[in-house]
Amino acid sequence: MTATRLDENILLTADNCRYCLMCRHVCPIGHVTGLETLTPHGWGLMIASNRRGLLTWNDESVFKLYSCADCGTCRAHCVTDQPLPETIATARAQVVEAGLAPPAVGRVAEMLQRWQNPYEEQAPEPVEGRGEVALFVGDEATYLRPGLLDAALKLLEAAGIRPVLIGRGRSNGYVASSLGLIEIAHDLARANLEDLAASGARRLLVLSPGDFFAFKQLYPERLQLSLPDSVDLSEVTVLLAQALDRGELAFEPLPPGPPHAYVDPSHSVRVKTRYDAPRKLLAAVIPAPPVELFWRRERTHPVGSTALKFTIPQFADHLTWARLGDARQAGAQRLISEDAGTLKALGDHAARFGVEVLSLYELLASQLR
Repeated sequence: MTATRLDENILLTADNCRYCLMCRHVCPIGHVTGLETLTPHGWGLMIASNRRGLLTWNDESVFKLYSCADCGTCRAHCVTDQPLPETIATARAQVVEAGLAPPAVGRVAEMLQRWQNPYEEQAPEPVEGRGEVALFVGDEATYLRPGLLDAALKLLEAAGIRPVLIGRGRSNGYVASSLGLIEIAHDLARANLEDLAASGARRLLVLSPGDFFAFKQLYPERLQLSLPDSVDLSEVTVLLAQALDRGELAFEPLPPGPPHAYVDPSHSVRVKTRYDAPRKLLAAVIPAPPVELFWRRERTHPVGSTALKFTIPQFADHLTWARLGDARQAGAQRLISEDAGTLKALGDHAARFGVEVLSLYELLASQLR
């Protein structure tokens, strides 16, 4: 699969977005840079101009094209559901094909081709066994927050579920797709779907909204791949919240502590039905009302855990600082989330803002009755 064979209708989205300001006010990159060029309509105008021969891809324009966080916030706030993130990824694929991508993209491509993850020089673990339920582990949970998986498995076992682990140490394909590495993204996605088939599972669990988005939307829209119709997809937090409602899980509440806030992970805006489940689970161990951040639920801003961290890390850091600043302004002293990438980004900078970052899965597992 090459960029020249991608659906032309995706690129035509740029024409619809170039003079529209509907989502401009929620763009996280626009917020942290204050640059009009680095907003959704700015990227739309760039891509549309390139298609008309009015703009060429050079170092400056490519830098701007790769400044988008690919967080999905623009599309989540579009009443006509314009797939601008997919358009930007497609334009990046054309830049990659032309040999004009930033050097960092080549370095990530090399890691992904050899090791199927951008973090460690270690191959994914093979699937062992078969079962009705599979759990996609991915690379971030494996390498960025190893204790998260153990906690999630403990919680699932308490709910009577022992999943087959798939994709352990392998990227879900998002990073490759976001950077314009279409063929690599396709290979990663296909390998994950082959793992799923090998497991024999009819239910696939994922640990984060980013993984849910990859399997549910990114694969069919960007890579022309999809889950089998017979497989049901669910986030672990949603399943655990349902088990809590049925009385199949119980937790020992923690004593009163400092003000806390739940941080919706990056890509949460792409999974609009998932906002209540993690908050319900958190309330079971911390009964005190949480502090609600401004950038939450349907207007969640990402931290610097998107593909941006590989290409323009200074922008990624500013996204993380903005979330931590939001928390400090709201009065939260403890931040809790379940996504490994989000936890890593927040944790790397938490001390600067005087807050503590906790893993939701690990917190829940420690309080199981």
